[in-house]
Amino acid sequence: MSIIKIVEDVPQGSSVVILATAASDFEKCGLSVEEISYVKESIDAKLEHIAINKTGKWIFVQTANTKNDAAKETENMRREAYKLHETVTQQKIRSLTVVDRIGNSGLTCAFAEGMALSNYQFLKYFSKKEEKQNSLSELMIAGDVEQTEIDALNVVIEAVYKARNLVNEPAVVINPTSLAAEFVTMGKDAGFYAQVIDKNGIEALKMGGILSVNRGSNEAPTFSILEWKPADAKNERPIVLTGKGLTFDTGGHNLKTGDYMTDMKFDMAGGAVVASVVQAVAKARLPLHVVALIPSTDNSISANAISPGDVITISDGTTVEVANTDAEGRLILADALVYAKKYNPELVINVATLTGSALRAVGDKGIAGMSNAPRETTDMLKKCGETVHERIVEFPLWDEYGEELKSNVADLKNIGGENAGMATAGKFLEHFTSYPFIHLDIAGIAFAKDADDYRGKGGTGTGVRLLFEFLKSYKTLN
Repeated sequence: MSIIKIVEDVPQGSSVVILATAASDFEKCGLSVEEISYVKESIDAKLEHIAINKTGKWIFVQTANTKNDAAKETENMRREAYKLHETVTQQKIRSLTVVDRIGNSGLTCAFAEGMALSNYQFLKYFSKKEEKQNSLSELMIAGDVEQTEIDALNVVIEAVYKARNLVNEPAVVINPTSLAAEFVTMGKDAGFYAQVIDKNGIEALKMGGILSVNRGSNEAPTFSILEWKPADAKNERPIVLTGKGLTFDTGGHNLKTGDYMTDMKFDMAGGAVVASVVQAVAKARLPLHVVALIPSTDNSISANAISPGDVITISDGTTVEVANTDAEGRLILADALVYAKKYNPELVINVATLTGSALRAVGDKGIAGMSNAPRETTDMLKKCGETVHERIVEFPLWDEYGEELKSNVADLKNIGGENAGMATAGKFLEHFTSYPFIHLDIAGIAFAKDADDYRGKGGTGTGVRLLFEFLKSYKTLN
């Protein structure tokens, strides 16, 4: 859904959401004197939602608290938009114009963003899509909002939609080959370079992590390289994003039990996120050199699948004892992190649905993060997380976690002890780095079983807005 800026009067037939405070001017909002009086009385009574039906055209008034912390109030606007979207759908409203009467473009954009993200649906496999389709098809903003702000908002909304679509596709559709093909199509559309390395190329690169996890599969692995390198790039060395592209995870011989396997199509969410971020960066024409590396396979069981106790060799020569075949994501990412060294990057950010312990530690409210990057870089990323409400809880990369990864038969083993699994996983990944490194474990927040806010049900696209906001801000560090 694209948001349109209008400079003329609200289009005839469009319903309206007026963002207002008690001091707002309600003239030229399509309200009568009596209605303006009613609205002001309702605001004084601290009502958050005010609705007036004018013969089929709805006028909603959404109050804002401009004295709140900015990040808190922008998130409140997104969530209020989600609540109003339910009414919009029930009333079969097709066109909606957000009118700014508070003079705050950030809050206005946040409300429109919440409405657009709430309107997302994945209906591809319903035979009667039209019966389930949301009515809202046109979303506009009227007020003192710059076109550049709306352009950036549209770019990121489109990228979140793309990440959600990829995650919501079943594994029978999204396998390593078709996922890589999607990245190529995205590159052609957005104007970034996309290269796919096939199994022969992966073997030539001796990417033992990817090849070992792939051994049980009937689908060939892929390794995708996405690059946006504009002539006016401000960074001499690239920022590299790595993303886990595990298209389905059975757990291998350490088979997932109960219903833990049910939604494992979303184990490629990290790959979908970083690819969608590159799409957003390219469409926004950010002056940054950005690379995304996405190793992809599934983790299946067959007579050829790796077994607990096997020893594999990563592309840098590190030997790894596979103590648990369900800790496979870090094995394929190890090869990607080794490959990232070719770029001599300023920074590498890894995004992955990596551990159940991240979910247990943070729940579905945030991201488990670990970093050895400069403090100002890490703090900026965390601040961006607060801004877009994709918050990061930082955990340490203490050397003691590395002690838990020592093996009796190889250089490393792929799991640590029973506790702090997200930290030992991060420490495992750090072994393969030689550059500033941030790891984001999105296992708890990448997929929602139920919709309780604008993130929706199914793939949430969490990480796209965070990283795009960070990359927009990154040049201020240099």
